[in-house]
Amino acid sequence: MNGAESLARTLVACGLDTCFANPGTSEMHFVSALDRVAGLRCVLGLAETVVAGCADGYARMAGKPAATLFHCGPGLGNAIANLHNAKRAHAPIVNIVGDHATYHQVYDTPLSFDIEGLARTVSSWVRTSASARTLGADAAAAVQAACRPPGGTATLILPADCAWDEGSEPGAPLAAPVAAAVAPEVVKELARTLRSGLPSMLLLSGAALGERGLRAAQRVAHATGAKLRTPTQVPRMARGRGRVPVDRIPYVVDAALKVLEGTQHLVLVGAKAPVGFFAYPGKPSTLWPKDCTVHELASVEQDLVGALEALADELGAPRQVPVPDAVPQPELHGGPFKPEAFGLTLAALLPENAIVAEDAVTSGRALFPLTWGAAPHDWIQITGGAIGHAFPAATGAAVACPDRKVVCLQADGAGMYSLQALWTQAREKLDIVNVVFANRRYAILQGELAAVGAQPGPASRELFDLSRPEIRWTKLAEGMGVEAVRVETLEAFADVFTSARTRRGPFLIEFLI
Repeated sequence: MNGAESLARTLVACGLDTCFANPGTSEMHFVSALDRVAGLRCVLGLAETVVAGCADGYARMAGKPAATLFHCGPGLGNAIANLHNAKRAHAPIVNIVGDHATYHQVYDTPLSFDIEGLARTVSSWVRTSASARTLGADAAAAVQAACRPPGGTATLILPADCAWDEGSEPGAPLAAPVAAAVAPEVVKELARTLRSGLPSMLLLSGAALGERGLRAAQRVAHATGAKLRTPTQVPRMARGRGRVPVDRIPYVVDAALKVLEGTQHLVLVGAKAPVGFFAYPGKPSTLWPKDCTVHELASVEQDLVGALEALADELGAPRQVPVPDAVPQPELHGGPFKPEAFGLTLAALLPENAIVAEDAVTSGRALFPLTWGAAPHDWIQITGGAIGHAFPAATGAAVACPDRKVVCLQADGAGMYSLQALWTQAREKLDIVNVVFANRRYAILQGELAAVGAQPGPASRELFDLSRPEIRWTKLAEGMGVEAVRVETLEAFADVFTSARTRRGPFLIEFLI
């Protein structure tokens, strides 16, 4: 057995069933091995950033790693932005990156690259296989590393001769470490702190944003009066009717300071202490009050749900507490696009058990509280701030959950970073409704220009304008095999979305705003 076949068989034995790929010459023996190894579905992406975003969306929804296949250093380089998002989301991914044969690397050919150095910027584990004999064991170690709590990217670099040489055998699957429990004394100390009655807040992320974690957090809030919040961007969150509605720390610094104002105790549960997304002249970087004490109940590597449940029990909170129901009621609106009206309309139309992948930037900031009353669903976002995430993340989520409708909310400027994902959606016949907010400009940058105190002028307006020439999303989608419709009112959006949600397969709605 050659190394490539042992690699494929090891991945399957370790529970991986999906590989998102954009291969090249160095990876041809691995590609060939896939014809001899059953159980590994291969999904082609036409750009490496799409491949990485697909693996991220898949991992977040499947709860296990996807594999990726990249061609040498430049291929990995093209994937970095969405691997950065995956890193921030702690999504488990196993990257396979081809490289020149070990004996060929001394010749410094055009594709020669410091792959390990680049991989370390987005990976929790990096290894270059030294021979076909060790490749199976290396692959098993990579899967184990990707699954280590809270999850991460493991990058295995595959020299071509390690793939084609004989004498290899599959590696035995390795047990994934489990999340460590929080020490009882930490729970007891925080219970004493929260019993003080001083204004407190729990900042929740990671597994704490699943349905069970949110219920436990609500028990703590019920017993102590503590407020609940999430970071500005969430990796995955259970939302909708019957689930605990928790809003995000606002992106805008002044709004975030207002939300945290008066907080005396800030308790981190799988989250980092909140800071500004960027620095702004005359504004603080840290967002909590100067007289606020920051505590950590559990780090992201620990058992977040268990910690919350232990804290609720220590506080004597009832097992069942009411879920707040004072949320905006979903209803259909008409007229031109307005964020508030669109959010309530989307909430009324969202199918039960849907997955929402959101990279709507300015158009999406208001959507979170407006969709609490929607049918139960999951919501994923660009945790690393690298735009162009929703198209591929939705694609990967649909591969992971073929029985669930996926709704992709994508800004138009950001969508141009990864529009090739539409082709993969069509090729794989994925059940996705893509909504593109077409404002024909980088609106987020217009806001940032004002926020840093800079003055707009002809050059800046030119850099933010996407209207010359006009990007026609319906044409782009149709050119990649995805049916598309353009709408300009909420009434038209509701009609088209209602039709699209009842049929299977990819569809795109260009909402001209």
